[in-house]
Amino acid sequence: MDTGLTLLMAAAAWIALRVLYQRTHIALLGRHLAALQLERHMETLTQGYTRAIHEDSEARQIQVLETFAPTERAVAAQVRSLADAMQKESAQATGMGVLPFCVPYAERFLPASTRDFRELLHIHATGLRRVVDNDGGWDAKTRAYHLSAELYLLQHSCHWFCKSRAVADARLTLRHQVKHQKVLESVSGATRTAYQHWLRGNNG
Repeated sequence: MDTGLTLLMAAAAWIALRVLYQRTHIALLGRHLAALQLERHMETLTQGYTRAIHEDSEARQIQVLETFAPTERAVAAQVRSLADAMQKESAQATGMGVLPFCVPYAERFLPASTRDFRELLHIHATGLRRVVDNDGGWDAKTRAYHLSAELYLLQHSCHWFCKSRAVADARLTLRHQVKHQKVLESVSGATRTAYQHWLRGNNG
């Protein structure tokens, strides 16, 4: 058989396997999100914070930010619900690769190159609750800044789990005009430390 044709067939098989693998992850996460309004709440907050920043006076900015308190609490509660629900899934089902590109089923034959999405969701749930409860004692604008970053990082993690790290990076830049490293620098210190430990494979 011609070498070029063999390579083409191998590439096609790889792409098909990758698509199947990614669809499995998308379906898994989607099943758990279906009972929640998390995506709608996140969109309300990210858009609302942007509107608040563009208010003319600081007093008006704070006034607008305070109107989002119920949605912030709802987001924190629903991320915790998502994290708790995902705990019921197996480690194999929730594995995600640390390489920039998707390697289908790496958790089965390259476990050292994968991390557990369940642990990552726990980090997000704990971090969001800390910021919503304002454990850092921030003013309203600083708190909204950190909370926005926590939401962006959560969104990045979900895209990473469903697709790949590179796709998640690209979507973050496209949708929010911010790089992953900047988002990581902007979350609370506790979230950043836990996230970095998870990424290195020594979380918990």
